[in-house]
Amino acid sequence: VQLQASGGGLVQAGGYLRLSCTASGRTFTDYVMAWFRQAPGKEREFVAAVARSNDLTHYTDSVRGRFTISRDNAKNTVYLQMNSLKPEDTAVYYCASTRVWKLSYSRYQTGDFGSWGQGTQVTVSS
Repeated sequence: VQLQASGGGLVQAGGYLRLSCTASGRTFTDYVMAWFRQAPGKEREFVAAVARSNDLTHYTDSVRGRFTISRDNAKNTVYLQMNSLKPEDTAVYYCASTRVWKLSYSRYQTGDFGSWGQGTQVTVSS
């Protein structure tokens, strides 16, 4: 599956952004969809995942309650609504797909994901 991410930008602390990632090439509902992020000098980290039918989600602790992941299977698109943004949320955000749903987000590794979008920059100013 090919993934195309968009929606990044520059926002002040406390603001919001919505990222989108559109998939093509394969059956979208075959895949669990996720967002990762990578800040300068840091490893890529898991942010959120949504199950195939949009009924289950995972979030890393630092974004839970502020970010919401969702998907529209009719549009082959996954979203990441990011509210109450903080400077530490500054990173390049990547969408990714996998066929595996895990019971705990902490078990997800980057190697579990076979396809990645190109990344979109999110910058939060203080």
